Amino acid sequence: MTTTTTATTFDVSAACFRVPPSSSPRFSRNPCHTRFSVLNSLNPHRGRISVNVPPKFPNFRREVALKGDLEAVVPTSVPVRVAYELLLAGHRYLDVRTPEEFDEGHVPGAINIPYMFRVGSGMTKNGNFIREVSSHFRKDDEIIVGCQLGKRSIMAASDLLAAGFTGLTDMAGGFAAWTQNGLPTER
Repeated sequence: MTTTTTATTFDVSAACFRVPPSSSPRFSRNPCHTRFSVLNSLNPHRGRISVNVPPKFPNFRREVALKGDLEAVVPTSVPVRVAYELLLAGHRYLDVRTPEEFDEGHVPGAINIPYMFRVGSGMTKNGNFIREVSSHFRKDDEIIVGCQLGKRSIMAASDLLAAGFTGLTDMAGGFAAWTQNGLPTER
């Protein structure tokens, strides 16, 4: 049995989900892997999506029961060349990589607020992320969110949208794609 609900906040790391093929954007999360893949890299629409939750995720169903109606928050995601044009047009850049990654090189003018920290051989979420972002950005600022490959940034942008930030754009492909396209960097 599968439970279908319309979700106001959604933690992409909380459960496996599939968006019906007719929906835009389309995301899938494989419960056997930690990879979060964006099937449509360009999402011109933000809005409500249906979330099918298999019954093997009882914690997620309990969270839904506690919060009532939920709405999935899906950020706009653009290729790096579009992100570069937005940066030139005055958008600000939020780099959510670790400080070590940031120090190796970053987008010019970027502000580094890690979404996750390295702990041993793994990573843990920055519990102060929203508060730290709020100290540098207003909720209506036009912000490009980027990381190394595009995975952490989509999660960070989703969390920021759920927290009330409205002008967010995720940079698909991350800093790796930025450098592969020969776009400017600084240390």
